[in-house]
Amino acid sequence: MTRGLGGQSPANITHHLKGIHFPAQKRDLVQQAKKNDAEQDVMAVINAMPDQEFASIAEVTKAVGEVERGAER
Repeated sequence: MTRGLGGQSPANITHHLKGIHFPAQKRDLVQQAKKNDAEQDVMAVINAMPDQEFASIAEVTKAVGEVERGAER
């Protein structure tokens, strides 16, 4: 996965979660990303994240990194 300004970068994913309130369940992240018109590649990363409660955007960013590492294998 490419890091940078677009695509599936953690910054782009968190941009599409603007307005989310924590703690948040994965389903809340999915709903917020859809509300913010996230692209399909962003939705794919969010959908690949574990089904859990996230306490902060930092936990979301960590989960994005784990998804990226898993995709590189």
